Amino acid sequence: MQLGTRWPVGGEVPGRVPAAVVSAVRDIESELTGTDTSQWRWTLTWLEGRPIVDLDDGTVIRYDDVSDVALVANRDDPEDDD
Repeated sequence: MQLGTRWPVGGEVPGRVPAAVVSAVRDIESELTGTDTSQWRWTLTWLEGRPIVDLDDGTVIRYDDVSDVALVANRDDPEDDD
């Protein structure tokens, strides 16, 4: 695993991140309207060349490069356990 970077909610997503993941980040951020996210950050890591994006609230976005889709889960939600 390779650490990428961190950025604030509402900030610019790093350029190497696939469009499907950027779209998922923006969708999640739009659901946070009214929540104080001023101290929240996204963390980008790379696993086998694919991005994994974690939000401080436990939201995780993984990228399926075969299907070109972003998969969103919350590691704190038991319904998202595999």
